[in-house]
Amino acid sequence: MYQEYFGLTEAPFSITPDTSYFYAQGHYSEALNTLLVALRAGEGFIKVTGEVGTGKTMLCRKLLNTVEDDRFVTAYIPNPMLTPYGLQSAVADELGLDMSRHYGHHQLLKMITNRLVEITNEGKNVVLCIDEAQAMPVETMEALRLLTNLETEKQKLLQVILFGQPELDDRLNDKDVRQLKQRITFSYKLKPIDREGMELYLTHRLRIAGYQGRNLFEDAAMNSLYRASRGIPRLINILSHKSMMSAYGEGTKYVEVKNMQAAIKDTADAQLSNRDRFNWKWIVAAMAALGIVSVTAFLAFR
Repeated sequence: MYQEYFGLTEAPFSITPDTSYFYAQGHYSEALNTLLVALRAGEGFIKVTGEVGTGKTMLCRKLLNTVEDDRFVTAYIPNPMLTPYGLQSAVADELGLDMSRHYGHHQLLKMITNRLVEITNEGKNVVLCIDEAQAMPVETMEALRLLTNLETEKQKLLQVILFGQPELDDRLNDKDVRQLKQRITFSYKLKPIDREGMELYLTHRLRIAGYQGRNLFEDAAMNSLYRASRGIPRLINILSHKSMMSAYGEGTKYVEVKNMQAAIKDTADAQLSNRDRFNWKWIVAAMAALGIVSVTAFLAFR
């Protein structure tokens, strides 16, 4: 669409979790390093939480790519809204077990255990990453805990990382899964990107996509982008993409504030966060200087 116009080799702001665009700065780098340290230390349960769009899935995929070497065997469950048996089946499938026929609970658990022992005897660790973990039913969480009971005298046979929205913490406060919560030894909370980090984030993605010019986004446009996105990467990507489409449509080589405002108006979540935010200290001072006592009158005066 606009790639050739801006001198790009590919679209820089896709919302798919392409790990070649992983932003290895700030708390994303810190989160990845925390997970790697915890895994190498043999920790059984690790938890990562963050609001919608803060990059949990990207972090998960980057971690899986990073640890896929001779030491680790990885398993990934993107949708854990499963029954306990469904969870066991998904784990067995990820471990390469033959699931062409239906096995009973006991037999399936025995197959998983034997496979985990085989992998451990090869000197490898099995890491299970579960995305959207807040959607996991309570009874399935308990089944997951029982899976992690599998261990040798010296180490766990299965390490688990839960990635989820803040609601995951509420689920873990349920008295029925308190034993699982007690086993979580490492936790990390992903936060939105700050204003400076957002600018670096934009530059990072544009450079990977082949952009070689000066700053594509004007300062005023970036200020509007930060206010509207609240520093959430998914919203940053959506608004950046739409604003570039707007600039392309108008034939301008840089994204101006009007292009960003058009993108914000077209994005529901951004509109909710970008309604006029008055600086009330400034308003009160201006009202006093003008001798105006009514806010309504002040707004009319403006």
